[in-house]
Amino acid sequence: MEATELAEAAESTDLLPDPFEIQIDEETTADVRAWYIIHCYSGYEQKVKHNLEQRIESMGMQDFIFQVVVPTIEEIEIKNGQRRTVERCLYPGYIMVQMILGDDPWYTVRNTPGVTGFVGMGNTPVPLRSEQVQKILHKMEAAAPQVRATFKLGQKVRIIEGPFADFIGVVEDLDEQRAKVRILVSFFGRETPVELDFLQVERT
Repeated sequence: MEATELAEAAESTDLLPDPFEIQIDEETTADVRAWYIIHCYSGYEQKVKHNLEQRIESMGMQDFIFQVVVPTIEEIEIKNGQRRTVERCLYPGYIMVQMILGDDPWYTVRNTPGVTGFVGMGNTPVPLRSEQVQKILHKMEAAAPQVRATFKLGQKVRIIEGPFADFIGVVEDLDEQRAKVRILVSFFGRETPVELDFLQVERT
């Protein structure tokens, strides 16, 4: 689910709670906590999360706003010949908030520095379906970090492992699912395709 799909998911009328459930919740004043999506400035997700968590505490909203989650995954990339693990936002510019929707909680979230609005229909925030929330959280809990390609098609790269180590080649194909890259290298005057793992090459 890409960032645009996440927003479209929350804006879809199919995600609205069943009318019967809404009536029950309104009549019984039950804890109707749900997950909502807020917009923020891309690249400032963690800062906005910190700001919101501070506001929740300072404004005494702990009984109405429960969790603030920036969906992220760990990735492995090669930089300057070194492997490093980095954290990448799954949906840049979006944050998930579990809360009971009401005037005060809405005001607390909406007026947090860096928040540009809720995702929803008009001025009405729309909750995510529980299965969508579980899908996102499950993706965050993936056992092994994913390998990230730091190069693009047509870009020159250096092979850093294997029999072609130190060869310079051009990226001919990327397979994100398998974390494989096909490089064209000049070998004895001929362009030879070589398939390697992402971690076996780096940008020149």
